[in-house]
Amino acid sequence: MKILLLGKNGQVGQALQRTLAPLGELVALDRNPSSDGLCGDLGQPECLAATIRQLRPDVIVNAAAYTAVDKAESEPEQARLINAHAPEVLAREAEALGSWLIHYSTDYVFNGSGTEPWQETDATAPLNVYGQTKLEGELRVQAACTRHLIFRTSWVYAAHGSNFAKTMLKLAQERERLTVINDQWGAPTGAELIASMTATAIQKVTAKDSLKANQDANKSALAGIYHLVAGGETHWHAYASHVISQAKALRPDMPWAVQEIVPVPSTAFVTAAQRPHNSRLDTHKLQAAFGISLPDWQQGVDSMLAEILIVKNT
Repeated sequence: MKILLLGKNGQVGQALQRTLAPLGELVALDRNPSSDGLCGDLGQPECLAATIRQLRPDVIVNAAAYTAVDKAESEPEQARLINAHAPEVLAREAEALGSWLIHYSTDYVFNGSGTEPWQETDATAPLNVYGQTKLEGELRVQAACTRHLIFRTSWVYAAHGSNFAKTMLKLAQERERLTVINDQWGAPTGAELIASMTATAIQKVTAKDSLKANQDANKSALAGIYHLVAGGETHWHAYASHVISQAKALRPDMPWAVQEIVPVPSTAFVTAAQRPHNSRLDTHKLQAAFGISLPDWQQGVDSMLAEILIVKNT
């Protein structure tokens, strides 16, 4: 099996390189041309299509996206190019090859109302350009490619790259008082969890393809949208408090300055893009379809903190 991974240097992309390599031949690309001229830049869809036609992968995994939520408000066309048009090109090429396309989306496709976890069938209503373009990408992928898996996730983090938890660790050593939002709810989800689940899903859908009986039905039986987040729920203030508490326990010798973490409403921070208050995602469909259970969000966060604060400092 040949797998093409796009966005190899992102938080999820780096984790995917580790989990996908054992499944077959892995070609991992980023936005810069490879040494042999292969293109992985979603900003150049036609060049990307030529690369797919050359490689003829069995599975395409798109871990690349335009993720600058606030900047997207002033760059809607660039966000749409990368988040909607490029995935459509990937989907068309995958369909032509009879390949699977794995694509990642976001909780931002919903309007964030209410308190119940969103299900895959709930009505979408993005609040900002980023969410709008990610939703457009979902719709275009579904329309163009029979064999697709779209994983909606939220609050992604990893030991490398930039994310909320790492920002809190930095600020906790610089400031005595932090203010953190307490009215936006979701589940911090590790790149390692997303990558592991992706590998499991690929193994299952490609195994189904190998069956001879009812092959056509098997090809698309598992296709669709799934919510992929860690178990449990929290808000940003409780998340920050957990991160800093665990960090202090792991490394009491570090120069922690923070004395107070103050909860504040979203209105305390003015941003270009509106954020949803309810980013809870229901994962029952995913767990039933692929026979897996998802760990509570604290488990992955604690592992990340141990990697950052202990493993990388030994």
